[in-house]
Amino acid sequence: MLTGAHFILTYLCNFKCDHCFLSCGPGSKGTFSINQIKVVLQELQEIGTIEEVCFEGGEPFLFYPLLLECVKLAHNKGFRTAIETNTYWATTEEDAALWLSPLHHAGLSKLEVSDDTFHHGEEADNTAKRAFSAAKKLGMKVQTICIDEPRIAINKEQVKGKPIYIGGPKLRGRAVAKLTGGLPGISWENFTECPFEDLRHPERVHLDPFGNVHLCQGLSMGNMWKTPLSVLLHDYNPDTHPICGPLLRGGPARLAREHSVEHEHEYIDACHMCTSMCLKLIDAFPQYVGPKQAYGVE
Repeated sequence: MLTGAHFILTYLCNFKCDHCFLSCGPGSKGTFSINQIKVVLQELQEIGTIEEVCFEGGEPFLFYPLLLECVKLAHNKGFRTAIETNTYWATTEEDAALWLSPLHHAGLSKLEVSDDTFHHGEEADNTAKRAFSAAKKLGMKVQTICIDEPRIAINKEQVKGKPIYIGGPKLRGRAVAKLTGGLPGISWENFTECPFEDLRHPERVHLDPFGNVHLCQGLSMGNMWKTPLSVLLHDYNPDTHPICGPLLRGGPARLAREHSVEHEHEYIDACHMCTSMCLKLIDAFPQYVGPKQAYGVE
């Protein structure tokens, strides 16, 4: 049952992080209008199962008046609200409080701040820590999002003594181009399931300004500007979906087989292979794979 909706309020971002799932950056296109937000929030309310809406990006604070109005509207409709941010705006703790206080009074339920080396390097005193402290002093609920650097370990199960990728950012979006170099791969035939997303019974979706309803970043059930979101959810059949169906039947390896996609012999993990396969299928299934900029395609 769908209980959460994440608005990709904008693809635009003042950062260009190597790990970004959606390849966001200063040149990225696409931002919701307030009218679009109102339409979608009304439909989410009518669907009846949604409990929380989150506003993220890109960087949602780049469109602060829009973000503030979104929180007000969502709160007034009875949703819990959350924001994910890189906290570029927290130049001092006092300044951070100026940005956060109106959101707090508008009914923001939770602030999530990115605090890791991808966003802030090795800085001990950074904008995320200032925003976190200011939020706490305002009485807000706040938590830190920390994405680890890629890590490897010795594989004791599949191939004795062979190193494997064991954690860090999911290898989607820009991470495929920026973070895979030097990481150990394993045979593509091992990737027989999607280990991270519940494609059969999704509990949350990401909604973007182009209308894509993402089941996973860059993988959509359809377009809500062409078909109302409630109808998409009602009619969604994962087994007949051209991407989700093969993934459910046998992971990225099955996706490659069913669509006869040429591929490498080794990939680092399931996300790495799946993203690589979707990139090759993007023109064949534009209503389900995209937008292209999320895959680093201009």
